[in-house]
Amino acid sequence: MRFDLYAELVSLQACPTTSAPGRLASGFVDCCTAFSARDGKPKNEARDCYRKHAAAGTLQLPSGLNLDPDLGTPLPAGWLSIEIKFKLLLPWYSKDDRPFHVLDNPVRKDRVFGVPYMSAASWKGLLRWACRMQAGLQEHLQRHGSKMDDWSDPDWIIHLFGNEKGETEDFLRGALVFYPTWFNKIGFEVINPHSRKTRAGTQPILYEVVPRDTEGVLRLLYAPLPDDDGLGDAERTDALQKLLDAAKQLLTVYGFSAKRTSGWGIAEVIAARANGGEWKQENPFQELKDELATLLSSEVDPR
Repeated sequence: MRFDLYAELVSLQACPTTSAPGRLASGFVDCCTAFSARDGKPKNEARDCYRKHAAAGTLQLPSGLNLDPDLGTPLPAGWLSIEIKFKLLLPWYSKDDRPFHVLDNPVRKDRVFGVPYMSAASWKGLLRWACRMQAGLQEHLQRHGSKMDDWSDPDWIIHLFGNEKGETEDFLRGALVFYPTWFNKIGFEVINPHSRKTRAGTQPILYEVVPRDTEGVLRLLYAPLPDDDGLGDAERTDALQKLLDAAKQLLTVYGFSAKRTSGWGIAEVIAARANGGEWKQENPFQELKDELATLLSSEVDPR
């Protein structure tokens, strides 16, 4: 029995035939990757083995750890939870940061549990960008040669997201808290770039993706400090309504995946809710807007 992982990987005489149930964690991935580095034909064999096990079954987080937040618990007055459930219409992809993988383009996964996910930081960056588009960023870029010169975020964006990194004056923490979105399926797509001269395919490129029809949930917590920016209930309601408009555009029009120019990451919104209440499915964004406005205008605890 060896106690050195890499010595054990070098000793492999065949690609592993099983993976950890419900996860694509490091052990199975490292074994496939080490076997693919051998001379001869093991590379294709290892990739086929990985693809077979990755696409089979459902990927899940350990339920006992409660890594998905319960946003339906009682919240302080003025705080709101927002959950938007969506279904992918096209594949979702974000490149994993593992330097050692059997595939060239693995999808991003949690390093411990091997479950694909969209990070909280990615959601924050994309939603800030979508809100800026709502606020007229596209027109500003057209007027300034695609440069951000002289652009300043309006007050409602600063209220929701805070100042940019590096801000030293009038620094303000954003009122939004973001959570990762976990996915439970893996699929594969092939992109085949074509030569502009011959119009023939050149070199097919394999991508590991979250496949279409997979569902996910965008979770946000609106947690402003009391009178942190002088905004009243009306201004806060307006900011959240604009946020929901931007989120709808991001999910259904812009896409929230790498390869967005190919249409990847477009989704259909199927339900939404606030403060852990009932899922609204008929007209989720408008119903959610109405509920948030009611909760913010109430003088009692939103719960």
